[in-house]
Order: sequence, then C-alpha cells, then structure tokens
Amino acid sequence: MAPSTTVPSASAIEVPETLLKKRKQNEKAREDRLAAATAARKAQKAKRKVIFKRAESYVKEYTLKEREEIRLKRAARTAGDFYVPAQPKVYFVVRIRGINEIAPKPRKILQLLRLLQINNGVFVKATRATQQMLRLVEPYIAYGEPNLKSVRELVYKRGYGKVDKQRIPLSNNAVIEEALGKFDILSVEDLVHEIFTAGPNFKQASNFLWPFKLSNPTGGWRTRKFKHFVQGGDFGDREENINKLIRQMN
Repeated sequence: MAPSTTVPSASAIEVPETLLKKRKQNEKAREDRLAAATAARKAQKAKRKVIFKRAESYVKEYTLKEREEIRLKRAARTAGDFYVPAQPKVYFVVRIRGINEIAPKPRKILQLLRLLQINNGVFVKATRATQQMLRLVEPYIAYGEPNLKSVRELVYKRGYGKVDKQRIPLSNNAVIEEALGKFDILSVEDLVHEIFTAGPNFKQASNFLWPFKLSNPTGGWRTRKFKHFVQGGDFGDREENINKLIRQMN
C-alpha cells in the first residue's frame, strides 16, 4: 500500500476564479488584436490598389496634356502662326533677399506668403490678386512656372507637412492621409497632382506643405543678384527658367 501524502495532485488543485477570468480576457484581447490586424491589412491592400490606379491615371493625364501641347505647336507652325501657351496656373516663389530695409507693406506680403527666411520656397496659385502681390515684393523674390518634374522633386526630396503646427517629414502616405484625407488626397502623388494642376483643394494642399527650405544655388547667384532677371540679375518673374533654379537649389 502506497504511503498517504498531504500534498494534493495537480488535477486536484482548483484554479482561482480571478486567474480564469484573466486568462479569458487575455485570450479575447489576443483574438481582437489578430482580427483588427487582419482587417487593417485588407484595408491597406485595398487602399494601395486605389493609390496605384490613381497614379496610373495621373501619368496618363500628364502624357495626354503633353502630346496635345506638341500637336498644337506643330499645327501652329504648319499654319505659319505662333503658338501661345496657356497662362500659368501655379507659381513657385523663392525668397532671395534678407530682412534689411524692407518697407512694411512688402514685409507683410512676404509674411502672408510664408516666406520668412532667405531660400524659403512656396507654391502659389496664379490669380490676379497673387500676381499683384508678387509684383509688390518682386525685388525680394524669384518666381516662375514650375513643371511637373520640379513639383515632384521638391515634394519628394524637400517635402515636409504641417501636422499640429509641427514640421513632419512626408515619410509615408499615412501622414498625408491623416491631414488631407477629408479632401480625398491620400498619397504623395495625389498631393503632387493637386499642386501641379491647381486643383479645387490647392489651398489646403499648399498650406499643409511646410515652406521648402532650399540651399543656395549650385555655382552661386548671378553677379548682379539684385537686378531683374531680364537685366542679368536674379529677382522677378523667370517664367519657365525657374525650373533651372529649382534644380540648382534642390
């Protein structure tokens, strides 16, 4: 006969009720987490499809626009006419001069344009009001019509967003979607398209972008920096030549 013992076996020990409840709660929380992660993965996959489709449609739109412009130029040349391109929709404005001896009015306009430091750059919608403002601060800025390549390079390389008054790098699309999702801007390509085409939500997209902090241009400024661009200087309207300056400063 085996000797009797007072130590109970593992099966005879009752598990405390609190421990059982804790185990159930942990199991349920784990299942909920797995379900949420699976749902998030599915949603992310669907979103990626939407973003890719949009990017493809944008590329198609840009290509068609470019081809149409080439066709119109050729048609004008064949007819012996001159092709006059459409008025610019967007300007890229760079501040090239400091704060010394600025009159109050130009100073206020530069503040409104968010050009608070030298080599700061912003996108501005080309309207009659903005053109008048740019004319008043012309000695302090260089501006012109950016092409698609310039807009894309600036946003991808120097793009920072304003989130809760903080300067946040555009490292992924989630940053953009969180701030501009309500305006149907979900990705960097959506943001580039909105800026380049001066879309209906241009104001929100432009305000979301922190003013670009550019470097001094490669090779330096011209000798007569404070003369107009057409007189051999740097300030004023450069039209399409702003793209060359963006390459040098980006």
